[in-house]
Amino acid sequence: MIDHLVETDDNPAPPGAVAGSFTAVDGRRLRYALFNETASPRRGTVIVLHGRNECIEKYFETVTDLAGRGLAVATFDWRGQGGSDRLIGDPARGFVDSFYDYVSDLETFFEQIVLPDSPGPYFVLGHSTGSLIALLASPLMVNRVERLVLVAPLLELHSPPVSTGAIRFVSGLLNNIGLGRLYMAGGGRPREIRPFEGNTLTTDRGRYERNAGIFRKAPNLGLGGPTVSWIHAFCRAAAVVTDAEFIADIHVPMLIVAAGADEVVSNQAIERFSHRLRSGKLVTIDGARHEILQEADVYREQFFAAFDAFVPGNRDQSAA
Repeated sequence: MIDHLVETDDNPAPPGAVAGSFTAVDGRRLRYALFNETASPRRGTVIVLHGRNECIEKYFETVTDLAGRGLAVATFDWRGQGGSDRLIGDPARGFVDSFYDYVSDLETFFEQIVLPDSPGPYFVLGHSTGSLIALLASPLMVNRVERLVLVAPLLELHSPPVSTGAIRFVSGLLNNIGLGRLYMAGGGRPREIRPFEGNTLTTDRGRYERNAGIFRKAPNLGLGGPTVSWIHAFCRAAAVVTDAEFIADIHVPMLIVAAGADEVVSNQAIERFSHRLRSGKLVTIDGARHEILQEADVYREQFFAAFDAFVPGNRDQSAA
């Protein structure tokens, strides 16, 4: 476990950051960070939920943007990645038994860290895997979280070689015969960080290189590809949240932001999901790649325009 925040020359931690760890229900130690707002009036706290193979450090810029809107930020590294405890012997393998373990960690984080130390009202900002976990946890958020903002939610993969049902069947079969710790996609962590050219995450070279610098300085924050167990857990979670009865029971107002040029998750699945929501809205940012919050200014500005219009109190703050 890494219990401090890793800074680089082009990615310093926002001033006043507090880092620590909390203990999950199964004894795993998970790293968290809290950041104060830097503008008045105080408007509440945003809980930022990362994607797979991300870490707190990737969101320093986003934290600064939110703090400047009068919002405190609370965030943590999911179990098995970033600076939190790994779950199996090989720390490079992306592994989890069930996405409900993530939901339990989020609930523990909220009760142990957010409620005692961060001002309300509370909002959630999730990216990709973090968005899927937020959806899975949404029944627990009623009367606790005011708004959900979900960026590029992982509901289906973009153009998989076989159907999602086939992926779930094969991963489940392999998992059941004891092969859950094998890589199912992506393979091991590369010896060198992949070059900017050809990446599917962002069109912004500067932000890509900034994020690469984090993992060059602290390679233990990174992962290789997901394991069979992780893929199967994702498939089961996606099946739950896309079920018609589950969708009908979502009562927290929700803004979904899709990346128009996403080559990681399926925008068609996001659109199908959004059309069935009773209290949600979909905004698509044309031309943006998967990591909208790590994208070029022209795309990030569109995201924050939608965010400011949706999160109470931020329209006037952004205009000011």
